[in-house]
Amino acid sequence: MSLQTFAQLIEKLDATNKTNQKVAALAHYFEQASDEDKLWTIAILSHRRPPRPVNTTLLREYAAELANIPLWLFEDSYHIVGDLAETIALVIPDEKQQTSKTLSTFLEEIIELKAQDDEAKKSYLQHNWKSLDYHARFVFTKLLTGSFRIGLSQKLMTRALSKTTGVDEDELAYRLMGDWSPTNTTFQELVFEENKEANLSKPYPFYLAYAIEGEASELGDVSKWSVEHKWDGIRGQVICRSGEIYVWSRGEELVTDKYPEFENFKDSLPDGTVLDGEILPFIDGEIGLFNDLQTRIGRKNVSKSILQKVPVIFKAYDVLEFEGMDIRSKIFEERRAILSSVIESSKSDALHISDTMQFDSWEEVAHERDLSREKRSEGLMLKRKDAIYQVGRKKGDWWKWKVDPLTIDAVLTYAMRGHGRRSNLFTDYTFGLWNENEKGEKELVTFAKAYSGLTDKEFNQVDSIIKKTTLERFGPVRSVEPQLVFEIAFEGIALSSRHKSGVAVRFPRIHRWRYDKKIKEANSLDDLKQLIV
Repeated sequence: MSLQTFAQLIEKLDATNKTNQKVAALAHYFEQASDEDKLWTIAILSHRRPPRPVNTTLLREYAAELANIPLWLFEDSYHIVGDLAETIALVIPDEKQQTSKTLSTFLEEIIELKAQDDEAKKSYLQHNWKSLDYHARFVFTKLLTGSFRIGLSQKLMTRALSKTTGVDEDELAYRLMGDWSPTNTTFQELVFEENKEANLSKPYPFYLAYAIEGEASELGDVSKWSVEHKWDGIRGQVICRSGEIYVWSRGEELVTDKYPEFENFKDSLPDGTVLDGEILPFIDGEIGLFNDLQTRIGRKNVSKSILQKVPVIFKAYDVLEFEGMDIRSKIFEERRAILSSVIESSKSDALHISDTMQFDSWEEVAHERDLSREKRSEGLMLKRKDAIYQVGRKKGDWWKWKVDPLTIDAVLTYAMRGHGRRSNLFTDYTFGLWNENEKGEKELVTFAKAYSGLTDKEFNQVDSIIKKTTLERFGPVRSVEPQLVFEIAFEGIALSSRHKSGVAVRFPRIHRWRYDKKIKEANSLDDLKQLIV
């Protein structure tokens, strides 16, 4: 089976929003593909693509040259299309001769390509672009540049794989976790065989909560629920097996070396223990802000100064394995009792427990939720006391009840075209707030960007206004005449020296278009800073 077969799969997955159709398409592909291609498909769809061998600047130059168009025309086309792989697939003409190379062959070549010089990379890319049709060329370029946005969860991929292999879905979910790659395992080993060495560091699939859609009281008798705060950090699992400690993020990234504070857990935890919890900044004996934690995220090396400035703790709220036994099938109350004994016997200052709370009424729960920001949390987690620890996102037993977002009225100042189906519209916006400069004059200072929250009709209306009120163009960015006010919602706020406004907001999005407000009525930077707790 050639790369075209995998490209046809991606096309089918992208063409439907129906779960059953996605699963059927994947299952059909798994039934036909070679073991090598199946292994790479699982890897790619679980975000395990090989390192990028060529930067995007060179990709654009090579593609423009092959298409025989000036680079400026390619760049303009790219800004209109909104996706680099799609732009390259469109501008390069098809050749009659098509390659029969497989997905696994291409990926093995891509891995080898990284070590080659620019001339060899150029020759390889241009040759293969010419030997593929539009869909395969798009997929080939995506393998070089990034992930496919096809609305496919790992859960659906696991379901399709289960249908074709006969292996239980939950067992497959566990087997697909951890630090594996098509370069160090085979399809047979990954899916069917027990690998004791690999299992030593392997985490469990995370159990995820749904947001409460109605009233919390609709969950019934409050006494059947355990309540705790929803901590705003990095979800993770701490694994202690055979005298070693492993720390995994929810994104299936092994991050042990990023958090040396947890190294002594191997002396504090019973061997064969796996904890589920949150990595949190803990500064001067208090939980910090997510903004503090960001100074440690993404760093290749964590310096001594950063360790001193932003120490972290692991706040555990569940135990999944104890004394080497998988205890996820025990009810929550039983797991919590085990967790409490584990934490009490621990001698590590970096290991804390997330306290559970019991209430006599939902009104009392709501009052505790109102205290969330004061306690540096995002809201509450509600867990049934008799719930087992499940796999993935399931409704019924775990719910998150987040606090209402903070809001501020801001002015639209800059705009960019969107991506995908919105690539012909200006839908990515930058917003400003009023501030008094050194001359005592009021000016708009940028504080946030957002690209979601409006209806399709509203996006079209704003796009029309942007095109009529453009002041200047900076590549793909347009500055616009300030005249539109929007209510911007966000989850958190903190002072930040990295931002021009001096403030960083978390998860900004458009809450609503304030048709009723003139720009002079928008909020100021001082108003925003007053929201900082």
